[in-house]
Amino acid sequence: MTATREPIASPAPLRASDSLLPVLRVIPEQCYERSNSRAWALVAQAVAVWGVLLTALVFADAWYFVLPLSIATGLAVASLFILGHDAAHGALFESKRLNRSVGRALFVPSLHIFELWVLGHNRIHHGHTLREGMDFVWHPATVADYLAMNRFARARHRIEWSAFGSGFYYLRSVWWQKMHRFPAPQRYAVATRKDKQFLFTITAIALVVTAGLSNVASLGVLGTVWMIVKLFVLPFVVFSWTIGFAVYVHHIAPDIKWWPRRAWNSFHGQVEGTTILKMPKIIDKLVFHNIFIHVPHHVDTRIPCYKLVQAADAIVAAFPEATGRKYRFADFRKSTRVCKLYDFEKQTWLPYP
Repeated sequence: MTATREPIASPAPLRASDSLLPVLRVIPEQCYERSNSRAWALVAQAVAVWGVLLTALVFADAWYFVLPLSIATGLAVASLFILGHDAAHGALFESKRLNRSVGRALFVPSLHIFELWVLGHNRIHHGHTLREGMDFVWHPATVADYLAMNRFARARHRIEWSAFGSGFYYLRSVWWQKMHRFPAPQRYAVATRKDKQFLFTITAIALVVTAGLSNVASLGVLGTVWMIVKLFVLPFVVFSWTIGFAVYVHHIAPDIKWWPRRAWNSFHGQVEGTTILKMPKIIDKLVFHNIFIHVPHHVDTRIPCYKLVQAADAIVAAFPEATGRKYRFADFRKSTRVCKLYDFEKQTWLPYP
């Protein structure tokens, strides 16, 4: 599962006009080696943590137990999803079939349709990262776009692009519009239909089993509804905010440019258009699986999540301008204050008019 590339001894300084080839050449061969045992260990860890937290939620009643457990369970769902995201790229396991089978299963707690994710995320987002009119994820509105909105749409934009709006944005713009309402092109229709049936069947079984066990425990109608809410709805909301936040900080910042369609190239999108961010190790290990080491992931999606740090070290050693930084929540707050609307001609972020 490795790719042969010609090494270069002294990389030239990276320029915006360069292709990805100089960056690809410095990534060591071993960064492409996949380990089924390591992948299974990550999956087992994520499933075990999620299972333990779900069990704790079943027996939790007081809000001061339910609230932190729901947050932790939502983060556990995000952990499963991120591993599924790696499988969707074909990077988690050695086998293409295993990547697809495990990826579909890992996407169930977050209610994502595997084939539509592959289409929207792999082919569109990664194929046209930060390209005007092409990359649909956190695509900025222009002043003209904003002025053409009605009052409701303007209010919604202000909420979604605020410091607390990433979950609202992800739920509406990505999960609902691009995942469940999006009509799959004909060539993806059969696979999409099968993945939808799989997701809906497993979800229905989970709800029926939960309702049945709640009835056996004599919880009543309200108790059954509450059980479903605390086991599935609240963690899903936390998951949506977590992934919305993650995608935002990967690609939105005052110094990150979006590009007009004709001026865009792969270097602009895959190197300049994303970041290497250092998160607390324990959170990274349990939840994010190195996904904030995002430059090497965008340079080559074949690199598994457990090799991204090594790939990033190689890239930074050759091109120091790609050096990562420790991420602070203050950086996120600054971005949400500055990055409201966008001028594609001047490539600058603008405030609301």
